[in-house]
Amino acid sequence: MTSSAGSSCPSIPRRSSRRCCPAPGRDSQPLSALGDFQTLPLEIFQMVLNYLPVKDISMLSMVSKTISSRLINYISTSSGSRRLLLQDFHSPEIPGRKEGASILEHYKSLGLLLKRCTLLLPTRDRLKYVHKVLSGVSCFKLSGCASPLHCLGLQCYGVFLQILTAGWDELECHRVFNFLWELSSLARKVQTVVSSKPGSARRLELRVRLFCRAVLLSPWSHRSDSAFWLTRILKPWPMVNQARLLYIIFGPVSSLDGHVVWQKMIEGPTDESSLKGLADAIKLLYGTEAREWTADDVISLVDELSVVPQEWLMENNARLLLLSGNSICFTFMASKAVNGRAVELARLMVFMALVCEKDLYCMDWAVRMMQKVCKVFSTHWERNNFLQCLENTFAHMLMEMLQAVLAGEHEEEDGSFLNLFHLVNAQANFHKEILYVAMGSSSSS
Repeated sequence: MTSSAGSSCPSIPRRSSRRCCPAPGRDSQPLSALGDFQTLPLEIFQMVLNYLPVKDISMLSMVSKTISSRLINYISTSSGSRRLLLQDFHSPEIPGRKEGASILEHYKSLGLLLKRCTLLLPTRDRLKYVHKVLSGVSCFKLSGCASPLHCLGLQCYGVFLQILTAGWDELECHRVFNFLWELSSLARKVQTVVSSKPGSARRLELRVRLFCRAVLLSPWSHRSDSAFWLTRILKPWPMVNQARLLYIIFGPVSSLDGHVVWQKMIEGPTDESSLKGLADAIKLLYGTEAREWTADDVISLVDELSVVPQEWLMENNARLLLLSGNSICFTFMASKAVNGRAVELARLMVFMALVCEKDLYCMDWAVRMMQKVCKVFSTHWERNNFLQCLENTFAHMLMEMLQAVLAGEHEEEDGSFLNLFHLVNAQANFHKEILYVAMGSSSSS
């Protein structure tokens, strides 16, 4: 027993000595946390940071909590702000940086730096700190820039927030939106533009559009993220205001001053470029990524949109549905079939054939869509009534356009003859595709 105990004794003092007596030259915990930077005065440490790329400073922030704290202090200094908060938003390049490096890339790196520096803080405190850092940048504010159409400020703010919040869960992103919603007084400003007469608050409409697109919507690379933020923007409002707000954010704008063109859908047929933004937003809300929207919600939104600010030309309705994709197009038309609105449905179908002819879509698409819609009707009578309405609509529209041609003076700007030409071709090609289907079915049987 004595011999055994004695043989184990030498290990005891060695372990105890290691724990209690630091090795020569070793420093306390703060020194090991700062490493070689411990020997530098704070002013010299901050001067070193001025020469490091933002990405390297971001990596440095992950070394230890002590260094991260020093970096947070550096960011708050006047020299740190000048170094990091670049504000040359009206030029595509950052002075003094490598050729081709953009200010957007700079703010992505800054977003990552602040993300890492505030990693251990609660979400609310992180947002307060970030706001404190960025509060001096006027171009990040909804109405902060005198020339918003020629400014990259909001885009930089958007990519900054994208990097900062990447990987955050949905609850945290809700807090981010609520924070921005209150910070920018966005709720009050949106209330103004959706309740005022269209165009009466043109400058505010433009700023709401730019802020929502650049800060909340455009930066996201995943559809699920875009759907989340668009839902946050729209859902607080009644459906009629949702449609108005959707038009403000995604509708056509003037190429001269960027203001929303409210009469575009009412005064005459428009082109695909004017409707693409609205169609993409509708597809986003109708997709599986937008969990808070049902098919009925989206159909109601499209219905409301078609009377903003007044009832659209049916051709523009048809073009929007075509651009929105097969699923939403069929669902919209099927809802009219189910609700017994055969006359409206027939008119819409004729204009879809006209749009296919004008925009060079395959006419067999329109015929296949008609076949799918016909299957929705519960009785043969309802289906036959719809087909009769369809033919009557073709005939009625042809007569209307012919009368317009005969009554017109055929000036160069007058599109009556061209519209008649397109409609005649649309009817011929539409019926040609129907004959192909009918003859193909009869030959196969």
